[in-house]
Amino acid sequence: MKRIRRIRNLAALVALLGAAVYVTCADEDPPGYKPSYRGAHYVRTERVRFDDGDTFTYENTEIRILGIDCPEIRHPDVGMHEDQPYGRAAAESTYALVMRAGTVEYVLDGDDYYGRKLGHIFVDGELLSVRLLERGLAYETVTHYGDNGFPDLAQRILDASLKAPKPLFEKPSQWRRKHQKK
Repeated sequence: MKRIRRIRNLAALVALLGAAVYVTCADEDPPGYKPSYRGAHYVRTERVRFDDGDTFTYENTEIRILGIDCPEIRHPDVGMHEDQPYGRAAAESTYALVMRAGTVEYVLDGDDYYGRKLGHIFVDGELLSVRLLERGLAYETVTHYGDNGFPDLAQRILDASLKAPKPLFEKPSQWRRKHQKK
């Protein structure tokens, strides 16, 4: 009887360990994955929920894209009761760039004022922020906030900003001051 109980307990322990290993492996980078940037992690796009042009949620973690500011979209919970011009276009472009990419990656650097993680996002090895700048759907924020410990990535953003078309919308920080109702 004791032997049967031990075998059952051992089988239950093995099953639990197997489940723990599966859960751990499910959240790790896939086998054979080679990051395009030091410290980058693979993003499983089916686990992404999009917010606006510069913010999305990945596996229950809200991530704010470093280096850019996209036009606002309606968020009544934070006092934004209307879309800023080009806000939906920026959100749709972010969605399309991420969902059409073969590989999406991120590197994180701390939290912002609202508790969101700050991070650089890569689509097929290129910075998402650079792609949005090239489309005229963002302003760069490196000159205001600094390089966040990624001087090489910040320089890519600054270079892209100099070559990019001037956005056809007001800087989101200025637009928020005029339109946000708290």
